[in-house]
Amino acid sequence: MEIEASTLNRAAELLERLKAAIGQAVVGQADVIEQVVICLAASGHVLIEGVPGLGKTLLVRALAQALSLGHGRVQFTPDMMPSDIIGHAVLDPTSHELRIVRGPVFTHILLADEINRAPAKTQSALLEVMQEYQVTLEGQSITLPKPFMVLATQNPVETEGTYPLPEAQLDRFLFKVEIGYPTLAEEVGVVVRATANQAGNELPLSEVKPVLNERAVLGVQQIVAHQKIDDQVTDYAVRLTRATREWAGLAMGSGSRGALALVRGARAYSIMQGRNYVTPDDIKKIALPALRHRIALAPEAMLEGRRANDLLANVIESVAAPRI
Repeated sequence: MEIEASTLNRAAELLERLKAAIGQAVVGQADVIEQVVICLAASGHVLIEGVPGLGKTLLVRALAQALSLGHGRVQFTPDMMPSDIIGHAVLDPTSHELRIVRGPVFTHILLADEINRAPAKTQSALLEVMQEYQVTLEGQSITLPKPFMVLATQNPVETEGTYPLPEAQLDRFLFKVEIGYPTLAEEVGVVVRATANQAGNELPLSEVKPVLNERAVLGVQQIVAHQKIDDQVTDYAVRLTRATREWAGLAMGSGSRGALALVRGARAYSIMQGRNYVTPDDIKKIALPALRHRIALAPEAMLEGRRANDLLANVIESVAAPRI
């Protein structure tokens, strides 16, 4: 089914408006904002990694505020239990019956702050919800509201008191987005925006206005799901994923979810560009965030100080793209 031009243009316009709205709070970081919006449009979850103070929480709060959707935040700690995330049952003193108390996952946009500080059992409970889109409490299956998106953050430099996510759980995230230090001009803008007419550490969210509602988000996600992709482009995504399994310096390559992430992300990106088809360049554009958390460096590569992004860039250059 080919998407009508008016529908396509409307979806592209809405996604651009969403990026602009987030940009009212987040200075710079254009690639980061774009990748998060791609994940939303592709119905995926995102892992955001960066050192403290670079605006990870601000980015998520700005996204939630621009969407007119319910949102929640969980600050993960080593003593957190699965029931703190998904909910639990309590005995009602009046009726003497079990009453379900829903946890913070019952929302549209969930910020899982410092997810690697939670123990494995709690991480697994959240990641199961991300996969199933439902919670089972006292034998009762409760469906989560849609759209549902988890934006998890982690600090790459602090390892004390943390529980690194296993590769199988990292695989549940559509993208891993890395936030780097801003430029000088951007950092000046950050300081000005965060201190102008504001006391304390309040986030500068006053300029972020709602631009999409629940119906609009679900509509965009359906358009992305029906985006046309040529068989040759799908073949290219699979070949690129398979190439990571045989690359020198990589102890582990990406599984099939890597190819799925490439296709889903490229569909969303092509919609943002106002096109009704996906190109090999769309696959290349989102290859790093889609694959960087699905590979593992070999010990010798780590000793040499090589980075996953650099090795992936070499893989991408080595795989011939189709001409369509």
